[in-house]
Amino acid sequence: MANHKSALKRIRSNESKRLRNKFKHKTTRNAIRKLRDTSDQRQAQELFVDVTAMIDKLAKKNIIHNNKAANLKSGLAKHIASLA
Repeated sequence: MANHKSALKRIRSNESKRLRNKFKHKTTRNAIRKLRDTSDQRQAQELFVDVTAMIDKLAKKNIIHNNKAANLKSGLAKHIASLA
């Protein structure tokens, strides 16, 4: 166990950040799943705007890699295009 005050604080802050990141990532994954299950193109396009913003925020905070974010957005765009 850590002996220094700063190390104890770091442990506490790391845990709270881990839980926050886990929640945001899981929420985004659920939104992506909801978008992929949508069969209506108009509704999918509306969801795509929100999901893209969520993915970009995850990439900005380094929760996911920038390339993964780009691949996710590209795949979702292809899915929406195929609904036509």
